[in-house]
Amino acid sequence: MTQTFTGAASRRGVLAIDEGTTGTRAGVVLDSGAAHQEFYRPITVGHPDDLAVEQDPAEIRTATLDVARRAVARAHDDGIGITAVALATQRATALLWDRITGEPLLPAVVWQDRRYAQELTGYEAKWDAVLLARQGRPVGARSPFLWAARQLAAHPGVAAAHRAGRLLFGTVDTWLIWCLTGGAVHATTPTNAASTGGYLLGAHAWDEEWIGALGFPLDLLPELRSDDAGFGTTDPEVLGVAVPVAASLGDQHAALIALGGLAAGQGMCMYGTGAFVDAATGTEPALPRPDIAGVLAQPGRRQGDTSHFSLEAYTSTAGSALRWLCDDLGLFASPKELGEEARRAPSRPGRTPRFIPSLAGIRTPVWRPEATAALTGLTLATTRADVARAVLEGIAHSVCDLVDGVAATMGAPFTRLRVGGGVSGSDPLMQIQADLTGLPLERAADSATASLRGTAYLAGVAQGLWSSLDEVVEAQPRGRVFTPSLDPSERARHRADWYDALAAHLHEKSLPAHGGYPRTPH
Repeated sequence: MTQTFTGAASRRGVLAIDEGTTGTRAGVVLDSGAAHQEFYRPITVGHPDDLAVEQDPAEIRTATLDVARRAVARAHDDGIGITAVALATQRATALLWDRITGEPLLPAVVWQDRRYAQELTGYEAKWDAVLLARQGRPVGARSPFLWAARQLAAHPGVAAAHRAGRLLFGTVDTWLIWCLTGGAVHATTPTNAASTGGYLLGAHAWDEEWIGALGFPLDLLPELRSDDAGFGTTDPEVLGVAVPVAASLGDQHAALIALGGLAAGQGMCMYGTGAFVDAATGTEPALPRPDIAGVLAQPGRRQGDTSHFSLEAYTSTAGSALRWLCDDLGLFASPKELGEEARRAPSRPGRTPRFIPSLAGIRTPVWRPEATAALTGLTLATTRADVARAVLEGIAHSVCDLVDGVAATMGAPFTRLRVGGGVSGSDPLMQIQADLTGLPLERAADSATASLRGTAYLAGVAQGLWSSLDEVVEAQPRGRVFTPSLDPSERARHRADWYDALAAHLHEKSLPAHGGYPRTPH
């Protein structure tokens, strides 16, 4: 039964959905900018072989609609009027489905999938420089378009659906928009399209030359709309309310908004399984530098007819390194215990343990997907506290590599860096991180809901709930600030020692250090 919220509602808000790789959550973001109660449901990730990563599109749909309906019901019970729906989604996970039956035809290929990585290297010589100049990213190790082309060739049912005009292709945002609107809208946004490796930064258009070269039929491309352009109205039979789908963003882009990355130089670091460092760069893209690996240009958001660009760098091992050490190896009972042990580590002159947390390769400062992790410098005097401290320092140095790479690509320092995510709850790690970056780090007060809030803010501004993103973002409570305690020369020595250790581990004579730009705000 359709529920309507008018007149009697004492508060207003945006129903925000954050569909991530391992789970989906939903909650109403109130007109204060704070998130109301949120609901969560996990989603299965499958690994058919060493390279393939897949999910069930039907499970994504079922789980997402379940948490969204629960959030709608709670809003109704609490007298909150829902003005719009906003989406934040995992990026570059792609699906194929039948527009008539509404059912997926194959498992979704997840953004972590590497089944075509080797084949894609064959395109690098011809295409890398071209794509970096117009898309802000190289060929890379995955391509949803190549995947779809291969499925069309391998599965007669998929090819038949295409010939009959029934086949639809899209990323998770496209799939959920289509589901929420009862099949009325087949569209995507720049923050999602860019992650597929098919978006022209300067033209707000698909890169049809590249996509076509991969064998993908161009008639399957979803419509491109701005992130806040509106995506129809929710089908009341699906969600229980008929309201505008007002915004759709990639999850990290949404978090960047919520953490205040609105103007050039403002950035964030989200510590989760891995760590993402993003920085806003203004209305002109700051393109990647060929000498800096792993830093990609992208649309931070497209608001109306204006694109606001950003840079992003990523390491896959932050929380995953802590989980491995605690859960898999059992060296510590929990990340909290590891942090407490790290506090006890005394300052030792000379050689100390060093942990290089490249458990799933390295992207920055050099691209080494085959790299492994290392724990070195152990002696009979090494204690558990020394090892714990080394682990936190290794994670912090890896993140500092991202910060340095992004700053060097911008050609300017971060003016502000806010941090969030579950791993950022470690006070020792955040202090080490501030020391190594030379930047004051503000830990967001409610980073767990950053993606929910960021996409809701964009939708709310489009719907008139707030006058601007600055208004709602700056109204949120400030978090704790960690101030650097190392002097510049000592910080430089720590960073130089890290690069020496990393180079030795990778059997390189030296590595490019991109910390030459000032890291403290002007």
